[in-house]
Amino acid sequence: MLPNYGLGMTAQHNIATNQVSANDLSFTYFECGTGPLALCLHGFPDSAQSWRHLLPELAAAGYHAVAPFMRGYAPTSIPANGAYQTAALATDANALHEKLGGNSDAVIIGHDWGAPITYGAAILEPKRWKTVVGMSVPPWGAMGNAFVSNLNQIQRSWYMFFFQHGLSDFVVGANNLAFIDMLWDQWSPGFSSPQDLANAKATIATPEHLAATLGYYRATLGAGFRDPALTDAQNLVQGENPPQPLLYLHGDNDGCIGLEVARDAATRAPSNARVEIVEGAGHFLQLEQPAKVNELIVNWITSNAS
Repeated sequence: MLPNYGLGMTAQHNIATNQVSANDLSFTYFECGTGPLALCLHGFPDSAQSWRHLLPELAAAGYHAVAPFMRGYAPTSIPANGAYQTAALATDANALHEKLGGNSDAVIIGHDWGAPITYGAAILEPKRWKTVVGMSVPPWGAMGNAFVSNLNQIQRSWYMFFFQHGLSDFVVGANNLAFIDMLWDQWSPGFSSPQDLANAKATIATPEHLAATLGYYRATLGAGFRDPALTDAQNLVQGENPPQPLLYLHGDNDGCIGLEVARDAATRAPSNARVEIVEGAGHFLQLEQPAKVNELIVNWITSNAS
């Protein structure tokens, strides 16, 4: 029996499930509402269903809220060329903007891996995106700084280095993906959501999809394939400084990326940006504190809509 990838959420808040071809991939996505596009990008290990609290609020604020399953995450297809560098992922977001009828009033929101993808899309094609929201992975070089000066963060990021080894495919996939349970426990201490965890596991339940999602890390830190046609774009997105109004959110109890990294990001934030620490939240803050996160995001994008 195949997993349902959380597609049962279509009964909630008039959320529909659809598919679209973009950037040579078939994306499955959730959507609700009408108006300017609000594209919500999930991270690892997660699924599009983690946006179920935000999508209806975006729709109520007058947006066409869309949450795709990202490149390589089932039921979205796996790229034939195996490219997973940030520029490839950012071009996915911009291709979705095109295919979903986005205009210059569109907003883009990303959590975890979705955050650098969001920054990259906004940098590569700034006229597509009015405002930007990133969550749990800060921009402006804060992560790069942490990797050279913050041993505590290097310890938290051990899994990224482990994923460079082929053994990780077997370890992560073993025992009903128990590795994923461990990460969620470490990253959001005290938070329990069995259904969200099951949805996250469903997206990487096959060896092919698991290898695809680990490919994000291998294209960043290791010897993973990088599409040479995107070399210039990759150099651009590494700047991590979108020109649009940018809101960055970080949980005060994030066990994946430490609070001190978010505070460093705040010191680097340009005048077009704002950093908010969400109390009582770990890494998956949109699930742990949905009311607060929804309020911050909706207020930001609507206040910057004109």
